[in-house]
Amino acid sequence: MVDRESVPKLCQVVLDCTDARALAEFYRRLLGLVYRPGDEPPAAGQVDERGRDWLVLRTPEGASQLAFQQVDHLPEVTWPEGPVAQQLHLDLTVESVEELRVQHERVLNLGGRLLYDRIDDPDEPLRVYADPAGHPFCVFVAAHRSGLSGLA
Repeated sequence: MVDRESVPKLCQVVLDCTDARALAEFYRRLLGLVYRPGDEPPAAGQVDERGRDWLVLRTPEGASQLAFQQVDHLPEVTWPEGPVAQQLHLDLTVESVEELRVQHERVLNLGGRLLYDRIDDPDEPLRVYADPAGHPFCVFVAAHRSGLSGLA
């Protein structure tokens, strides 16, 4: 058994992307997060130096959640099949199938796209999306989940 004080703690999940500001804005709006102080978008007409490198989103209470690292090239994941396998995905939960329908519209309006639809599954209603950078993520009804992701 390892002493709890001697293990690292997860700080945040980092997503590589070719447009850090755009992807950060997608998740900021989708999840109701806020920028780490100093990472906010610049005033209109100003150069977005931070958005060219690294951005961090936090909860309104200040806990880090997601970071976005600018890269020059990123092959888009071809989930569920194809030459570019996913290496990580986010699981997002909602309380009901009706809320899943509401979030579906939000995801699409924010620039995500539907990859897989299993909303009618009585045991595991879920939808899999790609964010604007192509990273897959799930939105599922928490009450129906066994703790395992529906995304392989």
